Amino acid sequence: MAVTIPTSITGGAQTGLTTPGYTTVVGSYPGTNGKLNYVTALTGTQAGVRVHSVSDPFTISAFQPLSPKGLGAMNSNGIYTNVPVNVYGGSVRKGLIPAANQPSQVGSVDIRVRVPAGSDGYDSANVRAMISAAIGYLNSISAGLGDTAVSGQL
Repeated sequence: MAVTIPTSITGGAQTGLTTPGYTTVVGSYPGTNGKLNYVTALTGTQAGVRVHSVSDPFTISAFQPLSPKGLGAMNSNGIYTNVPVNVYGGSVRKGLIPAANQPSQVGSVDIRVRVPAGSDGYDSANVRAMISAAIGYLNSISAGLGDTAVSGQL
């Protein structure tokens, strides 16, 4: 797996957080097809933000398909009628307290990359462009997405 979860992550801009950063350490992914890191320290000003604990998780993970799929056979007209999709992804899980004196509940941001079998070899530049655009888009809307998640207003 080519993805490496960095031990030092510069966070995206967010209202109320000044230069957010996260220090991670390698953890154990609950399967054989992924990686997981725990957030163990914060940088910048992040008043009220908590690092990882068992009852209040803050984790970053990445995964790949257990059994990557390839293209099957073409039909008699030379068309692939059933193109399987390989799914890669990751997740950021964070304990979030819903109200005063309540235990932490797990919230998450889940990321999925769907690549039709065969595209990885035949159209790899466009697979990379799709991922690049998605990451750039998410980075560009970081503060706005945080504001929307808190205010409920798009």
